[in-house]
Amino acid sequence: MKKLILLKTMFMREWLELKRYPFNLLSGLIALYLIFLVVFVGYRALGAGSPKFGNTLDGIVVGFMMWTFSISAYSTLSWELMNEARMGTLEQLYMTPLGFDWVCIFRVISSFFLNLLFVLPILALMMITTGRYLHIDFLSITPLLTLSLAGVYGIGFVMGGLALVFKQIQAFFQIIQFIFIFLIALPISKQPLFKAFPLALGSNLIQKVMVDKSSILLLSPEDLLILLVNSAFYFWVGFWLFKHFLRVARKKGLLGHY
Repeated sequence: MKKLILLKTMFMREWLELKRYPFNLLSGLIALYLIFLVVFVGYRALGAGSPKFGNTLDGIVVGFMMWTFSISAYSTLSWELMNEARMGTLEQLYMTPLGFDWVCIFRVISSFFLNLLFVLPILALMMITTGRYLHIDFLSITPLLTLSLAGVYGIGFVMGGLALVFKQIQAFFQIIQFIFIFLIALPISKQPLFKAFPLALGSNLIQKVMVDKSSILLLSPEDLLILLVNSAFYFWVGFWLFKHFLRVARKKGLLGHY
C-alpha cells in the first residue's frame, strides 16, 4: 500500500511540473519538431527520385519517434537527480523509508507514462507533415514499446548513477544520443547478431506493426522472446550498476551536496 502511495506521489509530482511549466514543455515539443523537419527536408531532397522513398519515410517517422522516447528514457533520471542535488533535497530522498531504489523506479515509471503525452503530439505532427499515416495498433505497440524502452531505462539508471558520482555528465548525453540513432538504424534483417543490442530489435518490430500493418500476434515468437530477455538483461544490469554507483556516492559523501 505504501508503495502505491509513493508511486502516486511521484506521478503527481511529475504531472505538476508539466502543468506548472507549460512554456518549457511547448518549447521542447517545438524543438523536437524542428529537428524532425530538418531530417525530413534533407531526406526528401536526397530521396525524391527514389521509388522506395515512401517506405523509407515511414521508417524515418517511426525511427524518430523511437529516438524521442529513448532520449527521455535514458536522461530523465539523471536530470532529476542532478536537480535534486542542486536543490539540496537528494539526501532527503535517500532517507525515504521505502528506500531510494523505489523512489527512482517509480520516478522512471511515472516518466514513461507522461512521455506518452509528450511524444504522441510529435508523432501526429510528423504524420501530418509527411502525409504518411501509420498503422496505430495500441494493443501491439504498447507492449513492444514498453519492452524496447526497458533496456533504455537500464542505460538511464547507469547515467543516473554516474550523475550521483560525477554530477556533471551533460556532455556524455550528447554521445549517447548519437549511439541511439545508430542502434535504431541497425539492419537486423542482414545481421541477426544485432538483435542483442538495446533498441535494435524493438525498433524493428514496432516498424513491422506501424509500417507493415502487422500485429504482435503475427510477429515471430522467437523475436518476442529475444526482446523480452534482452530488455530484462539491460534493465537489471543497469539497475545493478546504479546501486553500485549509489554506494560509491554514499561512501564518498556526495549525496548531500552538488
